[in-house]
Amino acid sequence: MVNIEIGKNEQKQRLDKFLRKYLGNASLSYIYKAIRKDVKVNGRRAKEDTMLELGDVITLYISDEELSALTRTRRSTRVKRQFKVAYEDDNIIVVEKPFGLLTHGDRTEKKNHLANQVVDYLIEKGDYNPRLERTFTPASVNRLDRNTTGLVLFGKTGEALQTLNRMIREKDKVNKYYMTIVKGRVKGELHLRDRMVKDERTNKVRVLSMDEEGRDMETIVRPIETGRDFTLVEVELITGRTHQIRAHLAKAGHPVIGDVKYGDRKVNEMVRRRFNLNTQLLHAYKLTFRGCTGALEYLNDLEITADLPEDFANIRRELF
Repeated sequence: MVNIEIGKNEQKQRLDKFLRKYLGNASLSYIYKAIRKDVKVNGRRAKEDTMLELGDVITLYISDEELSALTRTRRSTRVKRQFKVAYEDDNIIVVEKPFGLLTHGDRTEKKNHLANQVVDYLIEKGDYNPRLERTFTPASVNRLDRNTTGLVLFGKTGEALQTLNRMIREKDKVNKYYMTIVKGRVKGELHLRDRMVKDERTNKVRVLSMDEEGRDMETIVRPIETGRDFTLVEVELITGRTHQIRAHLAKAGHPVIGDVKYGDRKVNEMVRRRFNLNTQLLHAYKLTFRGCTGALEYLNDLEITADLPEDFANIRRELF
């Protein structure tokens, strides 16, 4: 028998969600069978959608050996810090992701990614102690492609992370702005609304009209500097779909320079020869907050920015 007391970073979540994280090696069928037969909350049977509150005690009627087999071993290897801190307080941290670094791990890189680097930084600062947490790990609420640079937002506490995720879903609370250079002259603001489907086999997005079946995709594009053949633009994401900026701008006739998936081959060849640019030039440069409530109400009207990376700034000077 194992007793688990719910702490401040584990409250306000469903029982099944907590157990899926706590028993990380268990199958879903095991989790739901355990809830029916081997789990009590505060001494009583509970349903999978029971919301856990601070101080609740979960009792698992399983052996120590079974518990050990079902819980994941925490990572102990530290990774080199590559990011800069753009903003930090007790609840959130916003970092600047460099070029070439994954936001989260994948099959090619399981350890050295931004999420692990941020967790290690918070451990070193004393803001996060994994020995005291059963399921909670600071995590990001937005992500950038490996070759996109800029701001990534993390929740440092359970309450902050839940609140940020809710704000992101509501779409108008955390506003995300990018800067890029596109082919052609963008003469005025573009408000792009379409639908999209993703081909999992090719990891590529296809943009569809609004009368076709697909997920909504909405992007606002504002010109900042216009040259003879290119425009520096600010892009505001209303939705946050895979490859949204790159696919939407390409469909609008203004592909991002260097973008091998959606871009213009002649333009890409030119920027490769002239600037040694072999991938999309895209930088998440600003986050703004509005309509925040509860523990994060103090973030209202906050604006966080990240300077252009040196390579981006050099290309901007050359083209404009």
